[in-house]
This record gives sequence, structure tokens and C-alpha cells, in this order.
Amino acid sequence: MEFGKKLLSRVLNIDLLLSGTALIALIIATFSGVIMRYFLNNPYTWLEEFQLWCFVWVVFFGASAAFRSGSHVAIEILVDLLPDKIKKVIEIFGYLVVTGVLVYFTINGTGLVKQLLSTGRLTNILKIPFPVIYSALPIGCILMIISNTLMTWDSLFNDKLNLEGGDR
Repeated sequence: MEFGKKLLSRVLNIDLLLSGTALIALIIATFSGVIMRYFLNNPYTWLEEFQLWCFVWVVFFGASAAFRSGSHVAIEILVDLLPDKIKKVIEIFGYLVVTGVLVYFTINGTGLVKQLLSTGRLTNILKIPFPVIYSALPIGCILMIISNTLMTWDSLFNDKLNLEGGDR
């Protein structure tokens, strides 16, 4: 059981590693792009494509990491006033709605990646295949579903999973 939790923790922390790396790369590239454009008058021609890639990865992999740490915005003031049984019903309802939306995004994101694969589109300057960039959408959504399921289970049954990288 301990090995399973460690393996799950490492798999789930892939999103944290990818989003963190993409964010650091985005900040460094953008900062150096400003220096090159405005002070050295020699702008990077590839910067916008690279920023697009980083933004997409930060959003979808970062959202997955945010599920585990409870970092998404939630207004729970009214729910906190309700009895415990009603809180659990509302939490299950919220879980089902979020999971339904994420399944929808996963299915359509997979369709987008398949369409991009069939067209063979590449970015103009860096020649990065678009499926590499946009594969973050379905993969991130699957990781969000897993994280949301684990955190909801933990919340409903007080089964402290103690996944590394999660604060909840």
C-alpha cells in the first residue's frame, strides 16, 4: 500500500514539475525577450510561439496541481453553515459537475489533438508540432479528474492520503 501511494504521488506530481518548468521558462524567455527587443534592438522571432506553448502547459498542468492543494477559488461561506450531511451532498454534486466538465474537455481536447495530428500542422518558426503543445489539454484534464477524485474521497471519508505536493 505504501508503494502504491508513493507511485501515485510521483505520477501526480508530474503536473507540478511540468507547470513549474514551463512557468520558469516563460518568465526567463519573456524577460530576455524584453531586453533583446527594447535594449539591444534584436527581438526574438520565436518568442510568441514559445510563450504560447508555455502558457498552455502552465494553465492545464498548473490547474491539475491546484486541485491537490485546494488552490482553486471556492466560496464556501454558505456551505459551511449547513449540516454535515448536506455539506457532503453538495460536495458530491460539485464533484460530479466538475468531473462531467473535465470529461467533456478531455473528450474534445483529445479530438483536437487527433485533428492536429491528422493535419500535421507545425508552428511557423520553431516547427513544433501543434499536438505536442495542445496535448496538455487532455492530459491535464485527466490529471485534474484523478486529483479531484482523490481529494473528494479524502474529504468525504477522512482517508488522509498524504500525497506529496498536496497541502490538503
